[in-house]
Amino acid sequence: MDTPPLDLDRLRPAGGKRSSKRDLIVNVFLRQEGHLSADDLVDLIRGEDHRISRATVYRTLQWMVDAGIARKVDFGEGRFRFEHSYRHPRHFHLICKSCNRSSEFLSSDVEALIEEVAAARNFTARQSVLQIYGTCEACRTGRPAPADGGTTELLFARDALRIAIATERSGLEFYTRAAAMTKDARGRAVFRRLAQEEGEHLAALEGRYQALLRQDPQLEARPTFLFFKGAAHGLFAEGAEQLRKGVNDLQALMIGIKCERGSHRFFKRYGERFEDSEGKQIFLEFADEERTHLDLLIREYRALLKRQGRERARRPAARRARA
Repeated sequence: MDTPPLDLDRLRPAGGKRSSKRDLIVNVFLRQEGHLSADDLVDLIRGEDHRISRATVYRTLQWMVDAGIARKVDFGEGRFRFEHSYRHPRHFHLICKSCNRSSEFLSSDVEALIEEVAAARNFTARQSVLQIYGTCEACRTGRPAPADGGTTELLFARDALRIAIATERSGLEFYTRAAAMTKDARGRAVFRRLAQEEGEHLAALEGRYQALLRQDPQLEARPTFLFFKGAAHGLFAEGAEQLRKGVNDLQALMIGIKCERGSHRFFKRYGERFEDSEGKQIFLEFADEERTHLDLLIREYRALLKRQGRERARRPAARRARA
């Protein structure tokens, strides 16, 4: 996945001078994947320009941390390592104390807990770091460790697409079922329209997912990065179950409104929380789509209420006319 060029002038402090050495160090750092020590970066920089001193590399690393380009992480080795934070989602680490290998993950539940604790203590959090130490499967079982590969951003985009696809499939099932059981012709047409849109969006998302897999043939087999206790597609599954129990047309619309509102909030909330990345854009795009569907359902619900109100008003008049 191509990363757009970083505008170093925008990040430079007011009054700060342009430095070709700093720009070179930043660009070399951003070309690397994984977690680099300061000494690792010194070796890489000297391969590009042997005149750049170790002290200059160290100062630039700290500048990158302050500017939000890099994060400093401690794997318990007695030295810090550095990883990208520009267009890479904030994440946490599992660290094996036997082999010192680390793996990354992001959890909405951990994020929510951090926010809850900070709010309860009236604390403004600027950065959250979670590192879980233990023993990896390879060291515990003797089986070979999976091959390294796949950037964090690529894994994030893969998992974001998986959640969006699962939600779209669930929504397609819900609207197809709702269209089949709705008696009101206009309401039935709305549900059919939404079912068609869900199908079209699902096909587009699946195509996007296949394009992502072509960037890394092993991507589908790599460990899950993005964890959610209850992803949004569960809302539509619950709604479909309610339809099976039997509801009237107004109730079907209200269930659809509840599902779309919950899905919109889910994708918007977490999309806004993520740092700039492909995964963030997937979530925010999906939130916009769910907002459009929600508005349509609300309009139709109100229109059906009016139609039913007019129908109820006509019935007494018709009975009086017959009398």
